[in-house]
Amino acid sequence: QLLHVAIVCAGHNASRDVVTLVKSILFHRKNPLHFHFITDSVAHQILQMLFQSWMVPSVHVSFYNADDLKAGTCPPFALSQHEVSWIPNKHYSGIYGLMKLTLTKALPSNLSKVIVLDTDITFATDIAELWAVFGKFSDKQVIGLVENQSDWYLGNLWKNHKPWPALGRGFNTGVILLLLDRLRRLGWEQMWRLMAERELMSMLSTSLADQDIFNAVIKQDPALVYRLPCFWNVQLSDHTRSEQCYTEVSDLKVIHWNSPKKLRVKNKHVEFFRNLYLTFLEYDGNLLRRELFGCASLPSPPSNKLQRALEELDEDDPCYDFRRQHLTQHRIHLFFLQYEFLALPHPTDVTLVAQLSMDRLQMLEAICKHWAGPISLALYMSDAEAQQFLRYAQASEVLSTRRNVAYHIVYKEGQFYPINLLRNVALANTQTPYVFLTDIDFLPMYGLYDYLRNSIQQLELPQRKAALIVPAFETLHYRLTFPKSKAELLSMLDMGSLYTFRYHVWPKGHAPTDYAKWRTATVPYRVAWQPDFEPYVVVRRDCPKYDQRFVGFGWNKVSHIMELDAQEYELLVLPNAFMIHMPHAPSFDISKFRLSAGYRGCLQTLREEFHQDLSRRYGAAALKYLTAERS
Repeated sequence: QLLHVAIVCAGHNASRDVVTLVKSILFHRKNPLHFHFITDSVAHQILQMLFQSWMVPSVHVSFYNADDLKAGTCPPFALSQHEVSWIPNKHYSGIYGLMKLTLTKALPSNLSKVIVLDTDITFATDIAELWAVFGKFSDKQVIGLVENQSDWYLGNLWKNHKPWPALGRGFNTGVILLLLDRLRRLGWEQMWRLMAERELMSMLSTSLADQDIFNAVIKQDPALVYRLPCFWNVQLSDHTRSEQCYTEVSDLKVIHWNSPKKLRVKNKHVEFFRNLYLTFLEYDGNLLRRELFGCASLPSPPSNKLQRALEELDEDDPCYDFRRQHLTQHRIHLFFLQYEFLALPHPTDVTLVAQLSMDRLQMLEAICKHWAGPISLALYMSDAEAQQFLRYAQASEVLSTRRNVAYHIVYKEGQFYPINLLRNVALANTQTPYVFLTDIDFLPMYGLYDYLRNSIQQLELPQRKAALIVPAFETLHYRLTFPKSKAELLSMLDMGSLYTFRYHVWPKGHAPTDYAKWRTATVPYRVAWQPDFEPYVVVRRDCPKYDQRFVGFGWNKVSHIMELDAQEYELLVLPNAFMIHMPHAPSFDISKFRLSAGYRGCLQTLREEFHQDLSRRYGAAALKYLTAERS
């Protein structure tokens, strides 16, 4: 049996919270599920990519737009904030805290019943048990709710405390069973509207959002409600009677963190609840991709295609692991932290694009101090590491105040670092017309953001196909007095405290930048592509994607620059720009490259296949790369 679950979710924080709820449901479930998300545009973008990339069998997802949609432009089942925007609400959930009132209209008209959940819920049992409670409703009952476990509706919390009308303690709307077809027949929409209009004349606003209005309707007609046993919504706000809901741990079904304090709430069993919550918070979501026994779920077209591609791989191929990693479908959580989208980016604006894993987190603060503009980062992490990162970012004075840094989590899977997938995720989720494609170990010079924007304008980049090269240098010192100008950098170069990047180990990678010419250059100059050239560049956002077959170490940037050249991008070196590579321990993948002949052999095979693909795409023009490679 297919179970339907509706959740209102808006913004970055709720989009993170709801993942823990979904994990707890998926962990215990034995049925196919259909999630109905009522979202703003932010949550829609985040959750759509998350579920698309998660590819959990027997899970369907639908989205309904809660944003302000004008009459006549609404798709089916979209709902307008106008439905509830006229209701003043003091609750921290804002306008979205009222959206559950509109579900009879928002959800498809052929959907007869649904379980409605807040995002701060954790399941400790199979949700099918809750769905089975629908069978206990009498003919008159249309809403299943748990009694409120605080004294709020008794009206005695403080002097002059005047709550909305409620039946006794009232009911909590964190978990609701809704018989939609019966509610529609009863004229639910008009029922709650009239009640809200009447009560607002004296109450002026709601304090607990939709909960106040649900309770006022139930007070007027108690026959509508089915009283759910209180273990279906154990409420952990301060001053609740939740402890009377359970005597044994096994009694617990649903935990509701319904306090603005969330995990810091006062409850004598809070440690146990917190640990249950943290289990799902840090649980590896990849493990929830399991098939359901006895459920012949129809695979979605993307998972079908992936399955076929995996079956076509030859397990005896010495490069099987590389090819397998290329096909791995990673879960992706975009905009993991608060991000302020640009209404209208400036035509010369540029975003710094990079990728990293847990061991490079310490670079983030330094980069943010050097670069004031927008940043798009892909972070390769496990579920547990993503939570560590969240705590780190929230505690950092530098990171917590920035709203123009987009963090996109790509969840770990497989044995190689999927460097070009990460770059493509960070690149695809930029908003500015231009991108500065860099690596996390580099600090850009102070003022580079403004300098690049001016250069884009002066070089009339919108009218030409060009890649601006930012010359790369390196230091071997962990503590560096960062040069404030090109003159200072040149003197440090002469003194031997800085070097041109990879001068000792891989000069071919950056030699074509022509550092000798750069020393005295005052205007941008053009350089020609040469084999193994891998500069850091500023290009239009619609530049070619990175080739994702290159995982781990080697050829991941070289192949991208080659493709830019194949598409006839001019390579222009900027005379007054620079970036400096900071020292760090060698990555796991570079160690594998150095130690394993098999690794190096596979890289050579992938290079040859890349050349063949380049020849197919660009014809005779791509021959020069093969010739250069062989010479």
